Amino acid sequence: MEERKDNKNNVITEKEITVKKGAMMLLLIIGGILISIGLFVYGVILLEANSNLGGWIWMSASIVIFTVLVIMLFGLHVINPNEAMVLTLFGTYYGTLKNPGFYYVNPFVRAINPAGKTVVSTSTQNGMQTATVSIKKISTKIMTLNNEKQKVNDVLGNPLIIGAVVIWKVKDPTKAVFNVENYKKYLSTQCDSTIRNITRLYPYDLMTEEEAEERTLRGSSQEIAKTMTRELQERVDDAGLEVLEVRITHLSYAEEIAAAMLQRQQAVAIIAARKKIVEGAVSMVKMAIDELSEGEIVVLDEERKAAMVSNLLVVLCGNKDAQPIVNSGSIY
Repeated sequence: MEERKDNKNNVITEKEITVKKGAMMLLLIIGGILISIGLFVYGVILLEANSNLGGWIWMSASIVIFTVLVIMLFGLHVINPNEAMVLTLFGTYYGTLKNPGFYYVNPFVRAINPAGKTVVSTSTQNGMQTATVSIKKISTKIMTLNNEKQKVNDVLGNPLIIGAVVIWKVKDPTKAVFNVENYKKYLSTQCDSTIRNITRLYPYDLMTEEEAEERTLRGSSQEIAKTMTRELQERVDDAGLEVLEVRITHLSYAEEIAAAMLQRQQAVAIIAARKKIVEGAVSMVKMAIDELSEGEIVVLDEERKAAMVSNLLVVLCGNKDAQPIVNSGSIY
């Protein structure tokens, strides 16, 4: 198949290549190497038999054949499950191997993976030494990106500390290699940008009860994480990546306002609790007065009702246990 490009964005799309079975080619190459060795031995025998010209011809031919066959060995490639290999030939896109198996391709093709460089540390007698290992195959397995905690502002301007993990995989290896410089760094950068963009649209928590239906970072974390997933997918789609899920792993106020916000939350909780206590106390006082009146247990005038209401509210709304005082006389 011919190479296909999107002229508008100059994006190279994936194409299939014709490959041969690696096992069959390996047997042919090994057989050819054995034959070349036999030809070399035959040339040596001719030299010993004083046939200089014939001996040198057979030896030279065997050396050429052996060299060509050794070069052909570089065309053998093994593709494991959930792996891919993007190949180029002299700077031109050649094709992509995605199906697992043992294949033979043009020995002059080169596998490229800009994100495959890994730094390996080894301990020696002279100390730690580092080396860069280049991995040519691209993994299409499901991977996790642990986004570091970062300081962002919510819609109210409050500084927050937020962290997230991204569950992702390479969907199109060809796009991942050619459309961006390093698809892993690209994903990390776009993840930071997406988190900042989404976080500034929502408050950390509710400020008033009138905002009960509004989504918040703390109360609607799953819905907001889905929004992050959709936006991040749109950003990395041209890089051939698939975002499966974004999960918020850490969310808190920044240190400079954490104490103040904790006091505000405590105050809101105390006010809400007091409101419930007062509502319940008023309901109990009303029930007590109604029960006394309906049962004609005692007849209370307005002044005694007011005194009874005051006493009951003090008992029901007080922070400490009441200490009753027995009055054996009249209240007048």
